[in-house]
Amino acid sequence: MAFDKAKEHLSTYGLSDRIIVTEKSSATVTEAAEAIGCESAMIAKTLSFLQNDQPVLILVDGVSRIDNHKYKERFGCKAKLIPAGMVEELIGHDIGGVCPFGVNTGVTVYLDESLKRHEIVYPAVGSDHSGVKLTIEELELCSGYKEWVDVCKEEQT
Repeated sequence: MAFDKAKEHLSTYGLSDRIIVTEKSSATVTEAAEAIGCESAMIAKTLSFLQNDQPVLILVDGVSRIDNHKYKERFGCKAKLIPAGMVEELIGHDIGGVCPFGVNTGVTVYLDESLKRHEIVYPAVGSDHSGVKLTIEELELCSGYKEWVDVCKEEQT
């Protein structure tokens, strides 16, 4: 059902033809990159947080990690992931398929600057066997994001 909600959401933007349904699991960044056939960094990893009991999604590139100091500076609270057993209830998609498409009302979406390193990214589409090929501009168009943020650690060279 979550896949169908996400697909319907993308179809309203004319992007449902970009959906990739994978035979292999795409639940983790590594699995998604292998199943889709792209670099791990190009997977748009969607992280689920609680801020003052409100669900928040932050999309980051597949190899980036949250910088707790930057997160607290930006949002005024500690980075607190939604407990695994509550993700589907609060977001509308279960772990492995969390994405900003077709989410529950009241979920705030942010895009992290780490995504801008890529021309194309692949977020999930509501299931652990899916992805969608999007440009950054298309992601901005269909994600319902509130704003761009910079909450990831600097890349290690």
